[in-house]
Amino acid sequence: MTAFSRTLSAMLLLAVAEPGFAAGVEQQDFSVILPSPPPPGSPGALADEEIYKTTRALKGSPRWDMAANDANLKPDAMLRDFSCSTGLALDETKAPHLAALLKALIAETKPVTRSEKEHFRRARPFVGNDLPTCVPHKENSKDDYAYPSGHATVGWAGALLLAHLVPERSALIMRRGREIGESRVVCGVHWSSDVWAGFMNGSVMYGRFETTHGTEPLFTEARKEIAALKAAGTAPDQARCAAEEAATGSPLTGGQ
Repeated sequence: MTAFSRTLSAMLLLAVAEPGFAAGVEQQDFSVILPSPPPPGSPGALADEEIYKTTRALKGSPRWDMAANDANLKPDAMLRDFSCSTGLALDETKAPHLAALLKALIAETKPVTRSEKEHFRRARPFVGNDLPTCVPHKENSKDDYAYPSGHATVGWAGALLLAHLVPERSALIMRRGREIGESRVVCGVHWSSDVWAGFMNGSVMYGRFETTHGTEPLFTEARKEIAALKAAGTAPDQARCAAEEAATGSPLTGGQ
């Protein structure tokens, strides 16, 4: 890497830490995209409740463990979570620009989902009961609303980003993005319809992120990092990949 390339790389990585990098070109009310969550007593709400109760039986299973792991949305954790689906051993050290892209994408989604949650104000499924969850939660938090799922939004948007960069593995990558969202239902911290709304959200957020920000240089550097990883034959941990494959299956539909 030349001195100029090192300087450019450093400037790009510093840029994503600046407050305005992923702030968007304009403020919009994204809650209009989503349908309202199912009202209490409706068929949709009853289906949500049934799925929530059924998935409590997953406690202690490999899928439960996978769901607990998926709760960590830090860029380096997400890179590890997508390693098997990309076929590459991804980490922040080997792919700093890819990690920076994820960081900027996460920063883009947070204020949007926060605003949407505040708009819909749907209670979390664990409120008012003592059924198990795979992660700690704050039952009495005033702004800890359910709809839409922020994790599902980020997981799906992150999957779209990686599928864009590793298109030959896009089907497996998008499946992993779906599983990250579904893990929130397994964990007992979201209703199934929260997750479906998160998938919709993630698609919108990624499209907006890719087309309205100065991310092109980061995408260029991320592609170089992925090419280098492919050339080096950096395969992911096969034991982890086997465990993920064994835990696959949709708790939202009961299918694969």
